Amino acid sequence: MLVDCSDRPGLVHQITGVLFRANCNVLMNHEYADAEAGRFFMRTEFVGGANAGAMEKELKGLLPIDARIRLTQPGPRRLAVLVSKEHHCVADILIRCAFGELDATVAGVISNHRDLEPLVAKFDVPFHYCTHEGVLREEHERRLQKLIEAMKADYVVLAKYMRILGKEFVSHYPHRMINIHHSFLPAFVGARPYQQAFERGVKVIGATAHFVTEQLDEGPIIVQQVIPVDHSHSPQELSRAGRDVEQMALARSLRLVLEDRVFLNGNRTVIFD
Repeated sequence: MLVDCSDRPGLVHQITGVLFRANCNVLMNHEYADAEAGRFFMRTEFVGGANAGAMEKELKGLLPIDARIRLTQPGPRRLAVLVSKEHHCVADILIRCAFGELDATVAGVISNHRDLEPLVAKFDVPFHYCTHEGVLREEHERRLQKLIEAMKADYVVLAKYMRILGKEFVSHYPHRMINIHHSFLPAFVGARPYQQAFERGVKVIGATAHFVTEQLDEGPIIVQQVIPVDHSHSPQELSRAGRDVEQMALARSLRLVLEDRVFLNGNRTVIFD
């Protein structure tokens, strides 16, 4: 049970009371009140033969009028993964899904290059080549959208997809599209960020996983991770470290999202890990 609403006294009692009256047993509960925003968030894992419709109706009658309520069940979600030429993130996702480390199925991989087709084929996952060359961006994105819709994807993952997506395309996947990139931004913009980092003598390499919005890399952050580096690291070694931390951050962000542990709070996230 996922609830967020305006904060007021007694919310935990009211919500758990609904579960009690439905003869449900609470296994785990997390709650957070954002004093500055005046917003309350609660995630409750429970078991029992509850009638979801009746519970939601009762909650709506008890909670503030602006309450958002979701009742979900565990089960694999479908991922559409977009890639370009870099293999590390998509390979990690394919392995984790194949061995049950992520509660998800890769419904298909879409790329504007053919480089990763042999890799994807090893996992018996459909690979869709959707070139951007000689095609207007709007038309290319319509083709991407058509492929994603055919996959019935719950989430779209940009696993190092190296093209800027237009606002119209992004608007179809609110809080359902996840991106990964190095955490140097807004520093070291453009090509060869690790060469730029080497020249500045950076001491940490990081990655950011976030929901995609129309503001490009400014969407709500889900996970940020860093690893230490020092003067002995070459630009190539910094890049390799960057790939490692991108894999870790993206995998963790997907686990949190797939397990319904992420709430949106404006342009921030509330995460119950």
